[in-house]
Amino acid sequence: MSSRELQLAPQISMRLTRPGGPLVREVTQAPVPGDHDVLLQVHACGVCRTDLHLLDGELPDIRYPITPGHEIVGRVIQCGGSVVGIRLGERLGVPWLGHTCGTCDYCLAGRENLCDHPQFTGYRLDGGYARYALADSRYCLRIPDKYGDAQAAPLLCAGLIGYRAYRAAGKAKHLGLYGFGAAAHLLAQIARADGCEVFALTRPGDRTSQQFARHLGAAWAGGSDELPPQPLDAAIIFAADGSLVPRALDAVRKGGRVVCAGIHMSDIPRFPYRSLWGERSVCSVANLTREDGQRFMDIAARVELRPEVQIFGLGQANEALDCLRRGDLSGAAVLQP
Repeated sequence: MSSRELQLAPQISMRLTRPGGPLVREVTQAPVPGDHDVLLQVHACGVCRTDLHLLDGELPDIRYPITPGHEIVGRVIQCGGSVVGIRLGERLGVPWLGHTCGTCDYCLAGRENLCDHPQFTGYRLDGGYARYALADSRYCLRIPDKYGDAQAAPLLCAGLIGYRAYRAAGKAKHLGLYGFGAAAHLLAQIARADGCEVFALTRPGDRTSQQFARHLGAAWAGGSDELPPQPLDAAIIFAADGSLVPRALDAVRKGGRVVCAGIHMSDIPRFPYRSLWGERSVCSVANLTREDGQRFMDIAARVELRPEVQIFGLGQANEALDCLRRGDLSGAAVLQP
């Protein structure tokens, strides 16, 4: 049966209609792909902390209503007229970066993650908390076959942004990870495969996350209010807490780097210059590039990653988000329609 002959069931999506949520179930007609689009039947969609920032109105210029979800795994059921190199029935992943202008200075310099006119999946473009998802085929990623749909979903943001932050951290033999959720638990496995010693810093008193980190090979796990047992070459902050920046600076050695990996973070408090002195540095990572995606999927094909997931039905999206907000998850939450 051709894509034009396919009779589709109605679209079912969980939509954000106002700041503060909750998501509401909506039934509409199935979306129709544009020239470069593919229509995917969603098999899994990861739940990301950025989705909480969307719900809480902490991202600028949110359009309502919007369907969240930017860690989408699905099968192609329709293709737009200009789609090339993609087959019906093929499994693809849809990441956060949904479209770039291709003409601004950043795009022309190969830094499309900083595009002046970007479109982001589940934020400016409807995402994967739905039965179907539209995506620009030029920004989709092929996922290694060895990962099931639910296990593959966290790779598409937690994995990708963790990988970009890891590259920004430089060659670190002793790496600190502040916040041990979906991104950190994947990056810890990659860093260990590279021979790094990983030090996990969690919410003070969070013994469950600390035990989880040690289970994944962390050399040490403790509270973010502690100093690790030795100076770090680099630290990556996945938690959205700006107060962790001065703490991380105090934990890295001279010449060390602190990487802020979130799209949103609370304000960084004032700290003494001595914390920065010694050629320590602080930087952020923003979004990702398609090249990041291809490189990371190559690594995921080579390294035997073990994504830890907790599965929820599509109608349980609000419950999954509440679990993420409370810190009740080990690994990542994944919706499966």
